[in-house]
Parts: sequence; structure tokens; C-alpha cells
Amino acid sequence: MLAGDEGAFRTVYRAIQPPLLRYLTVLVGSADAEDVASEAWAQAFRDLDRFSGDADGFRGWITTIGRNRALDHLRHSRRRPTDDRTVEELVDLPDESDVEGDTLGRVQSQAALALVAALPQDQAEAIMLRTVLGFDAATCGRILGKSPGAVRAAAFRGLRQLSKKIDPNP
Repeated sequence: MLAGDEGAFRTVYRAIQPPLLRYLTVLVGSADAEDVASEAWAQAFRDLDRFSGDADGFRGWITTIGRNRALDHLRHSRRRPTDDRTVEELVDLPDESDVEGDTLGRVQSQAALALVAALPQDQAEAIMLRTVLGFDAATCGRILGKSPGAVRAAAFRGLRQLSKKIDPNP
């Protein structure tokens, strides 16, 4: 991939993009996750000459870039002015619903992501990085700037909270 092999890039992108997108969805929401992911990939291409490491190192590197872009996006959106249109103007906007996107699998995935997103941010990120992206605690710690033990603890607390939400009467 570093040598410009298009097929290698395609393979790497197809392996990394779906879990990265799910992770970013928890951080910034489904409406903005693809834009943030695109920004992360663009930065990765610009800085590819600075990367050295193996496949897991690359996954961690692109995830760190994605997380940083997501945090930048959240900071920027807090400063962005709100929509000043009236309710009457919004009611007349066309419906952009995607009939195909309303499948059972997507609904379940969105519900699961919503449950994770409702957790405190450190727990949500630890769960997404450990379970969806499959990083070990040390890699998660480097991405989040925490110790591996703190990542394991946050993931455990988050999973325990999710368990209570899913089955409140075990």
C-alpha cells in the first residue's frame, strides 16, 4: 500500500472502514460519521509517509486520526450557529428516508450503537475500540491516551451498564 498499490489499498480500506465508521458513529452520530471518516482517510493519505508499522499499527493509526477528527468536529459543531428556519419551513422539506436502510439488521445495529453512544464517552469509546475494532487494551490506551488498565476498566463498566439496560432483571 505504501508503494501505491491500488489493490492493497482497496483491501485495507474494506477491512478498516466499516468498524471505523461504527466507532465514529458513536462519537459524532450517524449523520456526520462518514464525513469524519473521509477526513481521517484524507489526512492518512497526506501523512502516509510518516507511518511506519504493521497492519495492526495502521489500524490504530487511522483510528487515532479518526478520533482526533471526530473530536475536532464536535468542538466545531458546538460553535456552529443553529438552524434559524421556522418549523413551518422545515415541515415542507422533502422526506429523505431510505426504504432499503430500514431493514431489521440496520435497525438492530443502530439500536445497539445508540445504547453504546448513551454511555459515558470513555466507556463508549473503550467498548467500540475493544469489541468493534478489535484492538487490545494497550492499543486502545495509546489511541485514548490512557493506561491499558483504565481502558479495560472503562470497557467493563460500560458492558455492565449495557447488560443492565438490555436485561434489567437478570
